[in-house]
Amino acid sequence: MAVITQFVVVREGVEKMTFISKKEADAYDKMLDISDNLVPFIAKADLGLDENKCEQLAFYLANHKDELSNLLKGIVQVKNTPAAKSKKVTAKNTSAE
Repeated sequence: MAVITQFVVVREGVEKMTFISKKEADAYDKMLDISDNLVPFIAKADLGLDENKCEQLAFYLANHKDELSNLLKGIVQVKNTPAAKSKKVTAKNTSAE
């Protein structure tokens, strides 16, 4: 018989996500806390967003908090474009006849 330890994030009696490590569960729970705190902040902006869109935006911002934090600090991360693939040159074996 296998024993599996799971960490479940529950909000308002609803199971949100299950993780196999406490660290991941705590990080997700913290992200949900940030999202909950962002909802009234975004709603205050009077952007004409309905409650669902406001929650979606808050979740997105919370999920990308590190990138958002850098942007707010003025740090712009340049995305590296993949280098062009070089053409592979193969030598042909030519034999004298």
